[in-house]
Amino acid sequence: MNAPFSVVEPTTTETPVIVEIPHAGLWVDGPSLATLAAPARSIGRDADLWVDELYADAPSRGATMITAHVSRYVVDLNRSERDVDSESVEGAPVNARATRGIVWRLTSDGCNILDAPLSRRELERRLQLFYRPYHGAIAALIERKRARFGYSILVAAHSMPSSGRAAHGAPNASRADVVPGTRGRTSASGRFIDAVDAHARAAGFSVTHDDPYQGGFTTVHYGRPAAASHVVQVELARRLYMDESSLHKNVNFARMRSFCAELVSHLGSIRP
Repeated sequence: MNAPFSVVEPTTTETPVIVEIPHAGLWVDGPSLATLAAPARSIGRDADLWVDELYADAPSRGATMITAHVSRYVVDLNRSERDVDSESVEGAPVNARATRGIVWRLTSDGCNILDAPLSRRELERRLQLFYRPYHGAIAALIERKRARFGYSILVAAHSMPSSGRAAHGAPNASRADVVPGTRGRTSASGRFIDAVDAHARAAGFSVTHDDPYQGGFTTVHYGRPAAASHVVQVELARRLYMDESSLHKNVNFARMRSFCAELVSHLGSIRP
């Protein structure tokens, strides 16, 4: 079996920064593949393609990087275990908001991912193999950083379609270049939030906070500034670094990789 995630430690002087990449993975294990109805292209379109490469320099800037390799169609690592509904998992309560919960049943383009709801046993298998080990590793990294530095700062690294899709209720709506998600500035110290904003604007990018993404489970669950655990979800519009039709990198990829590396360095130099 492929490793569901990997952790890369700093290759230089360590900082309090953790870069977490939950959605760049494309791997679907055999039992999950047997339940998959979505076309292969949807796996790529709904992944945060290339984000792991955009942040590949993070360990050389002192950060610890944790990257999931499993597709979000197997299990969405940025959702709560309770985020299920009766159309995605047998016996779950009706929950219209869980169309793309911990188990997605529709792609962002509106195609079926599942032919039928998963059994409770299959959901538990995925939680045990993929979800719980991943979040156990994140929790351990946060504790280690807090023990060493007195606090931790986690960058939840994501990308987003440059325009809204029908599944998000705003088809073709243009989005900002960079969207910091902090649940209304509650998941991190203002110094970290403002640093992300300033770094993006200095690079010439447009910035909108919490729109259309406020931050998912990782932001809510681990973003506790009062406990010295800070989280900022950073969404990058995919037009900045890739062709969203062919899914290839574009000519700006190297620039965006430098942008991400410098962001990690900058956050590592800030004290809350």
